Amino acid sequence: MVASVRRNPNKIKQGSVAVDIILYALALVICIITLYPFYLVIIMSISSPKEVAAMNVFWYPKGFFLDSYKLIVSDTKMWWAYSNTLIYVAAGTLLNCLTAVLGAYPLTVRTLKGRKWLVAFLLIPMYFGGGLIPSYLLVNKLGMYNTMFAVIIPGMVSIWNIILVRTFFTTIPDGLKESAFIDGASHLQLLFRVILPISKPILAVIAIYSVVGIWNSWFDALVYLPNEKLHPLQMYLYRVVVQQSVDLKMLSLEDTKHAVANMLSNIQLKYAIIVFTTLPVIFTYPFFQKYFIKGALLGSLKE
Repeated sequence: MVASVRRNPNKIKQGSVAVDIILYALALVICIITLYPFYLVIIMSISSPKEVAAMNVFWYPKGFFLDSYKLIVSDTKMWWAYSNTLIYVAAGTLLNCLTAVLGAYPLTVRTLKGRKWLVAFLLIPMYFGGGLIPSYLLVNKLGMYNTMFAVIIPGMVSIWNIILVRTFFTTIPDGLKESAFIDGASHLQLLFRVILPISKPILAVIAIYSVVGIWNSWFDALVYLPNEKLHPLQMYLYRVVVQQSVDLKMLSLEDTKHAVANMLSNIQLKYAIIVFTTLPVIFTYPFFQKYFIKGALLGSLKE
Protein backbone atom coordinates (compact mmCIF):
# COMPACT_ATOMS: atom_id res chain seq x y z
CA MET A 1 0.00 0.00 0.00
CA VAL A 2 2.88 2.33 0.85
CA ALA A 3 4.46 1.52 -2.48
CA SER A 4 1.25 2.38 -4.33
CA VAL A 5 1.05 5.72 -2.54
CA ARG A 6 4.63 6.48 -3.48
CA ARG A 7 3.93 5.59 -7.08
CA ASN A 8 0.83 7.82 -7.29
CA PRO A 9 1.61 11.10 -5.47
CA ASN A 10 -0.51 12.98 -8.01
CA LYS A 11 -3.66 11.28 -6.73
CA ILE A 12 -2.94 12.56 -3.24
CA LYS A 13 -2.43 16.09 -4.55
CA GLN A 14 -5.62 15.92 -6.59
CA GLY A 15 -7.54 14.70 -3.57
CA SER A 16 -6.22 17.52 -1.38
CA VAL A 17 -7.05 20.07 -4.10
CA ALA A 18 -10.60 18.73 -4.32
CA VAL A 19 -11.00 19.00 -0.54
CA ASP A 20 -9.68 22.58 -0.63
CA ILE A 21 -12.15 23.50 -3.39
CA ILE A 22 -15.04 22.06 -1.39
CA LEU A 23 -13.97 23.96 1.74
CA TYR A 24 -13.58 27.22 -0.19
CA ALA A 25 -16.99 26.74 -1.79
CA LEU A 26 -18.55 26.05 1.60
CA ALA A 27 -16.88 29.14 3.08
CA LEU A 28 -18.15 31.21 0.15
CA VAL A 29 -21.72 29.96 0.67
CA ILE A 30 -21.55 30.77 4.39
CA CYS A 31 -20.16 34.22 3.60
CA ILE A 32 -22.98 34.93 1.13
CA ILE A 33 -25.63 33.74 3.60
CA THR A 34 -24.11 35.97 6.27
CA LEU A 35 -23.80 39.10 4.14
CA TYR A 36 -27.06 38.82 2.18
CA PRO A 37 -29.36 40.23 4.94
CA PHE A 38 -27.29 43.40 5.17
CA TYR A 39 -27.08 43.61 1.37
CA LEU A 40 -30.87 43.26 1.23
CA VAL A 41 -31.31 46.13 3.68
CA ILE A 42 -28.99 48.33 1.58
CA ILE A 43 -30.78 47.73 -1.72
CA MET A 44 -34.16 48.23 -0.06
CA SER A 45 -33.01 51.54 1.39
CA ILE A 46 -32.41 52.92 -2.11
CA SER A 47 -35.31 51.24 -3.95
CA SER A 48 -38.75 52.67 -4.70
CA PRO A 49 -41.02 52.68 -1.61
CA LYS A 50 -43.79 50.91 -3.56
CA GLU A 51 -41.44 48.10 -4.56
CA VAL A 52 -40.16 47.82 -1.00
CA ALA A 53 -43.68 47.72 0.47
CA ALA A 54 -44.66 45.05 -2.05
CA MET A 55 -41.52 43.05 -1.13
CA ASN A 56 -40.39 42.87 -4.76
CA VAL A 57 -36.74 43.67 -4.03
CA PHE A 58 -34.46 40.64 -3.69
CA TRP A 59 -31.26 40.80 -5.74
CA TYR A 60 -30.90 44.37 -7.03
CA PRO A 61 -32.53 47.78 -6.40
CA LYS A 62 -35.80 48.49 -8.18
CA GLY A 63 -36.24 52.16 -8.83
CA PHE A 64 -33.97 54.72 -7.22
CA PHE A 65 -35.13 56.62 -4.16
CA LEU A 66 -32.83 58.62 -1.87
CA ASP A 67 -35.41 60.88 -0.22
CA SER A 68 -35.28 58.72 2.90
CA TYR A 69 -31.60 59.57 3.37
CA LYS A 70 -32.38 63.24 2.77
CA LEU A 71 -35.07 63.06 5.43
CA ILE A 72 -32.69 61.39 7.89
CA VAL A 73 -29.93 63.95 7.32
CA SER A 74 -32.35 66.85 7.77
CA ASP A 75 -33.79 65.46 11.02
CA THR A 76 -32.41 67.40 13.99
CA LYS A 77 -33.56 64.71 16.45
CA MET A 78 -31.43 62.15 14.62
CA TRP A 79 -28.31 64.32 14.85
CA TRP A 80 -29.02 64.99 18.52
CA ALA A 81 -29.24 61.24 19.14
CA TYR A 82 -26.10 60.79 17.05
CA SER A 83 -24.15 63.22 19.22
CA ASN A 84 -25.39 61.47 22.35
CA THR A 85 -24.20 58.13 21.00
CA LEU A 86 -20.76 59.56 20.26
CA ILE A 87 -20.53 60.72 23.88
CA TYR A 88 -21.65 57.33 25.19
CA VAL A 89 -19.24 55.47 22.91
CA ALA A 90 -16.24 57.67 23.67
CA ALA A 91 -16.77 57.71 27.45
CA GLY A 92 -17.79 54.06 27.66
CA THR A 93 -14.88 52.79 25.56
CA LEU A 94 -12.32 54.83 27.50
CA LEU A 95 -13.70 53.70 30.87
CA ASN A 96 -13.97 50.07 29.74
CA CYS A 97 -10.32 50.01 28.66
CA LEU A 98 -9.18 51.80 31.81
CA THR A 99 -11.08 49.57 34.23
CA ALA A 100 -10.03 46.43 32.34
CA VAL A 101 -6.36 47.38 32.61
CA LEU A 102 -6.54 48.51 36.24
CA GLY A 103 -8.53 45.42 37.20
CA ALA A 104 -6.37 42.95 35.28
CA TYR A 105 -2.89 44.06 36.31
CA PRO A 106 -3.17 43.30 40.07
CA LEU A 107 -4.43 39.82 39.21
CA THR A 108 -1.15 39.11 37.41
CA VAL A 109 1.02 39.97 40.43
CA ARG A 110 1.97 36.59 41.88
CA THR A 111 2.74 38.05 45.31
CA LEU A 112 -0.77 39.46 45.71
CA LYS A 113 -2.46 37.76 48.66
CA GLY A 114 -5.80 36.17 47.85
CA ARG A 115 -5.27 36.49 44.10
CA LYS A 116 -6.99 33.21 43.24
CA TRP A 117 -9.87 34.08 45.56
CA LEU A 118 -10.32 37.42 43.80
CA VAL A 119 -10.41 35.71 40.40
CA ALA A 120 -13.07 33.29 41.66
CA PHE A 121 -15.01 36.20 43.18
CA LEU A 122 -15.02 38.01 39.83
CA LEU A 123 -16.49 34.99 38.08
CA ILE A 124 -19.62 34.97 40.26
CA PRO A 125 -21.19 38.28 39.04
CA MET A 126 -20.04 37.41 35.54
CA TYR A 127 -22.59 34.57 35.45
CA PHE A 128 -25.13 35.70 38.05
CA GLY A 129 -26.63 39.20 38.00
CA GLY A 130 -28.94 40.94 40.42
CA GLY A 131 -31.63 41.56 37.81
CA LEU A 132 -33.31 44.62 36.36
CA ILE A 133 -35.23 45.79 39.44
CA PRO A 134 -32.21 45.96 41.81
CA SER A 135 -30.21 47.71 39.08
CA TYR A 136 -33.01 50.22 38.53
CA LEU A 137 -33.30 50.91 42.28
CA LEU A 138 -29.53 51.34 42.58
CA VAL A 139 -29.32 53.76 39.66
CA ASN A 140 -32.25 55.74 41.03
CA LYS A 141 -30.80 55.77 44.56
CA LEU A 142 -27.45 57.07 43.30
CA GLY A 143 -29.19 59.97 41.56
CA MET A 144 -28.18 58.88 38.05
CA TYR A 145 -31.71 58.27 36.76
CA ASN A 146 -32.52 60.35 33.67
CA THR A 147 -28.88 61.40 33.27
CA MET A 148 -26.14 60.24 30.91
CA PHE A 149 -24.37 58.61 33.85
CA ALA A 150 -27.18 56.02 34.03
CA VAL A 151 -25.95 54.62 30.72
CA ILE A 152 -22.21 55.22 31.14
CA ILE A 153 -21.42 54.22 34.73
CA PRO A 154 -23.19 50.81 35.02
CA GLY A 155 -21.44 49.57 31.89
CA MET A 156 -17.96 50.89 32.64
CA VAL A 157 -16.72 47.59 34.14
CA SER A 158 -16.75 44.33 32.20
CA ILE A 159 -15.49 41.26 34.03
CA TRP A 160 -15.00 39.47 30.73
CA ASN A 161 -12.70 42.26 29.56
CA ILE A 162 -10.74 42.10 32.82
CA ILE A 163 -10.19 38.37 32.43
CA LEU A 164 -9.24 38.79 28.77
CA VAL A 165 -6.67 41.51 29.56
CA ARG A 166 -5.35 39.53 32.54
CA THR A 167 -4.76 36.51 30.30
CA PHE A 168 -2.90 38.70 27.85
CA PHE A 169 -0.75 40.24 30.59
CA THR A 170 0.32 36.77 31.73
CA THR A 171 1.93 36.20 28.32
CA ILE A 172 4.36 39.08 28.91
CA PRO A 173 7.77 37.69 30.01
CA ASP A 174 8.53 38.01 33.71
CA GLY A 175 12.06 39.09 32.84
CA LEU A 176 10.73 42.31 31.34
CA LYS A 177 8.87 43.12 34.56
CA GLU A 178 11.83 42.22 36.77
CA SER A 179 14.20 44.41 34.75
CA ALA A 180 11.80 47.33 35.19
CA PHE A 181 11.72 46.79 38.96
CA ILE A 182 15.53 46.59 39.05
CA ASP A 183 15.64 50.00 37.34
CA GLY A 184 13.47 51.38 40.16
CA ALA A 185 10.06 51.38 38.46
CA SER A 186 6.91 51.21 40.57
CA HIS A 187 3.87 49.15 39.67
CA LEU A 188 2.16 52.15 38.07
CA GLN A 189 5.26 52.99 36.03
CA LEU A 190 5.59 49.36 34.98
CA LEU A 191 1.93 49.27 33.91
CA PHE A 192 1.74 52.55 32.00
CA ARG A 193 5.29 52.79 30.62
CA VAL A 194 6.21 49.19 29.93
CA ILE A 195 3.14 46.94 29.71
CA LEU A 196 0.59 49.21 28.03
CA PRO A 197 2.80 50.20 25.05
CA ILE A 198 3.12 46.51 24.12
CA SER A 199 -0.54 45.75 24.84
CA LYS A 200 -2.04 47.53 21.84
CA PRO A 201 -3.52 44.29 20.38
CA ILE A 202 -5.60 43.45 23.44
CA LEU A 203 -6.60 47.09 23.96
CA ALA A 204 -7.81 47.16 20.34
CA VAL A 205 -9.92 44.07 21.05
CA ILE A 206 -11.43 45.66 24.17
CA ALA A 207 -12.04 48.91 22.30
CA ILE A 208 -13.84 47.32 19.36
CA TYR A 209 -15.94 45.16 21.68
CA SER A 210 -16.91 48.25 23.66
CA VAL A 211 -17.63 50.41 20.61
CA VAL A 212 -19.90 47.81 19.02
CA GLY A 213 -21.65 46.99 22.29
CA ILE A 214 -22.33 50.59 23.26
CA TRP A 215 -23.28 51.65 19.73
CA ASN A 216 -25.90 48.90 19.50
CA SER A 217 -27.23 49.40 23.03
CA TRP A 218 -30.74 50.81 23.49
CA PHE A 219 -32.33 48.94 26.40
CA ASP A 220 -30.57 50.93 29.12
CA ALA A 221 -31.82 54.15 27.55
CA LEU A 222 -35.34 52.71 27.42
CA VAL A 223 -35.22 51.93 31.15
CA TYR A 224 -33.23 54.83 32.61
CA LEU A 225 -33.72 57.77 30.21
CA PRO A 226 -37.29 59.09 29.86
CA ASN A 227 -35.86 62.32 28.43
CA GLU A 228 -35.67 61.92 24.65
CA LYS A 229 -32.88 64.49 24.44
CA LEU A 230 -30.59 61.98 26.14
CA HIS A 231 -31.51 59.03 23.93
CA PRO A 232 -28.78 57.37 21.83
CA LEU A 233 -29.02 56.65 18.13
CA GLN A 234 -30.27 53.10 18.59
CA MET A 235 -33.15 54.38 20.70
CA TYR A 236 -34.02 56.75 17.85
CA LEU A 237 -33.95 53.75 15.53
CA TYR A 238 -36.21 51.87 17.94
CA ARG A 239 -38.78 54.67 17.84
CA VAL A 240 -38.69 54.79 14.03
CA VAL A 241 -38.86 51.05 13.42
CA VAL A 242 -41.08 49.83 16.28
CA GLN A 243 -43.22 52.66 17.59
CA GLN A 244 -44.24 54.46 14.38
CA SER A 245 -47.84 53.76 13.21
CA VAL A 246 -50.73 55.46 11.36
CA ASP A 247 -54.45 54.93 11.98
CA LEU A 248 -56.47 55.09 8.75
CA LYS A 249 -59.97 54.48 10.14
CA MET A 250 -61.13 58.05 10.79
CA LEU A 251 -59.37 59.82 7.91
CA SER A 252 -60.93 61.40 4.82
CA LEU A 253 -60.15 60.06 1.34
CA GLU A 254 -57.52 62.73 0.63
CA ASP A 255 -55.94 62.32 4.03
CA THR A 256 -55.96 58.57 3.56
CA LYS A 257 -53.98 58.92 0.30
CA HIS A 258 -51.38 61.03 2.06
CA ALA A 259 -51.30 58.61 4.98
CA VAL A 260 -50.78 55.64 2.67
CA ALA A 261 -47.98 57.48 0.87
CA ASN A 262 -46.39 58.27 4.21
CA MET A 263 -46.69 54.65 5.28
CA LEU A 264 -44.92 53.51 2.11
CA SER A 265 -42.16 56.04 2.72
CA ASN A 266 -41.91 54.99 6.37
CA ILE A 267 -41.45 51.35 5.40
CA GLN A 268 -38.56 52.30 3.15
CA LEU A 269 -37.30 54.81 5.73
CA LYS A 270 -36.74 52.03 8.25
CA TYR A 271 -34.21 50.34 5.98
CA ALA A 272 -32.43 53.62 5.31
CA ILE A 273 -32.10 54.44 9.01
CA ILE A 274 -30.76 50.92 9.70
CA VAL A 275 -28.04 51.41 7.08
CA PHE A 276 -27.27 54.91 8.32
CA THR A 277 -26.84 53.79 11.93
CA THR A 278 -24.83 50.65 11.12
CA LEU A 279 -22.22 51.91 8.65
CA PRO A 280 -20.16 53.96 11.16
CA VAL A 281 -19.47 50.84 13.25
CA ILE A 282 -18.51 48.82 10.17
CA PHE A 283 -16.07 51.53 9.11
CA THR A 284 -14.25 51.30 12.46
CA TYR A 285 -13.09 47.72 11.89
CA PRO A 286 -10.33 48.50 9.32
CA PHE A 287 -8.60 50.77 11.84
CA PHE A 288 -8.41 47.94 14.41
CA GLN A 289 -7.85 45.10 11.97
CA LYS A 290 -4.08 44.69 12.38
CA TYR A 291 -4.38 44.54 16.18
CA PHE A 292 -7.72 42.77 16.49
CA ILE A 293 -6.79 39.26 15.27
CA LYS A 294 -3.48 39.18 17.14
CA GLY A 295 -5.06 40.43 20.36
CA ALA A 296 -7.97 38.00 20.16
CA LEU A 297 -5.64 35.03 19.70
CA LEU A 298 -3.13 36.03 22.38
CA GLY A 299 -5.88 36.93 24.81
CA SER A 300 -7.39 33.48 24.40
CA LEU A 301 -4.29 31.67 25.68
CA LYS A 302 -4.61 30.13 29.10
CA GLU A 303 -2.08 30.50 31.85
